[in-house]
Amino acid sequence: MIKLKTLSNHPEKALQNVGWNWMLGTDTSPYVVSDMVVISEELANQYYEAAGTLYDMLIEAGQYVIDNNLFKEMGIPENLVELIRTSWIDDRHVHLYGRFDLAGGIDNEPVKLIEFNADTATCIPETAVVQWAHLRMNGLDDSMQFNTVYETLVSQFRFLKDINNDLNPSILFSTMRGYAEDDTNVNLLAEAAKEAGFDTDFAYVDEVEFSNGQGIFKFESDGGNFIRFDFWFKLVPWEYIGNDEPELAAMLTDIVRTRKALILNPAYTLLFQSKYILKILWDLYPYHPLLLQTERYALPHKQSVSKVLFGREGANVSILEKGGEVLESVEGEYDTQNKIFQEYIRFPTDAAGFSYQAGVFYAGEACGLGFRRGGKILDNTAQFVGHIVE
Repeated sequence: MIKLKTLSNHPEKALQNVGWNWMLGTDTSPYVVSDMVVISEELANQYYEAAGTLYDMLIEAGQYVIDNNLFKEMGIPENLVELIRTSWIDDRHVHLYGRFDLAGGIDNEPVKLIEFNADTATCIPETAVVQWAHLRMNGLDDSMQFNTVYETLVSQFRFLKDINNDLNPSILFSTMRGYAEDDTNVNLLAEAAKEAGFDTDFAYVDEVEFSNGQGIFKFESDGGNFIRFDFWFKLVPWEYIGNDEPELAAMLTDIVRTRKALILNPAYTLLFQSKYILKILWDLYPYHPLLLQTERYALPHKQSVSKVLFGREGANVSILEKGGEVLESVEGEYDTQNKIFQEYIRFPTDAAGFSYQAGVFYAGEACGLGFRRGGKILDNTAQFVGHIVE
């Protein structure tokens, strides 16, 4: 069972001071709470090692997809295949960061991979800053966490700059309009990039100018100039670009191929983002202790979870009884996508019956842990819960 420690000082005031009001959950239950999950140092090490092992396995699975031309099965738009191959074979295209969602670990249960958010993972501010500040506000030692997210991101940006020394260290960060959470995530990433020696700027994706022959630009209305950037970080899913913006997909392919700009996260992260990679992993590593059985059909002899290939925040996820009867589901906008079926595993719960899923950030190595709390299916109503190592 999940053990909780409730801290007297809620981080609400600190969040208000930095303008992160979206975390306060005024329309629903608070998103960031006073509770912290208590874990052992042994479990923190277990999560760290699991993420490292899983990432190595994902590299093997990605190569298998490319070697066997399984892009269609993965649900990947055909117009992104060349860009995926280009970024995969060139080591300068660094995977900046991603987040593993894991079950198990508590009460000596085995850690199991639920999925890997490789392309546009969020929860960075909560994991890197909020839970750390929560300890400080309550007079606790802030080293009592598995949390070096910010420092590791700085190191990743430095490595990215050094390995791409033919490019100017200037990076434009972009999100889609109307998502305050996304803006906050890229603001933190921009701070890390700046500390690593990048010149940084921000523009919503509809403000960014793209040119096949020249690269990626932001228009400065004050001076009437177009400013070119050699790096572009977009918190916009690659599959959105491939499916909804085919002309942009073609331009970005040309821009990357001719080294006019490097894009983060690289296009090959779509291989890991597709939940079909869970099926590939199971085929390559059957019965591996970190994996759950995953097939293209409902498992006939055990409960399973159906997931669309590119769903997010629990949308279009269903828990199925043996043979396929739906026990619980969450609706969403992705119902036309193909599905995979993953063996069901019960998340650890607290005394009140809430489920907990561990999220482990990976940026060249595992670097931070946070928990999401909610029902059996963790959707966009789930809360963020920090942790303390005792």
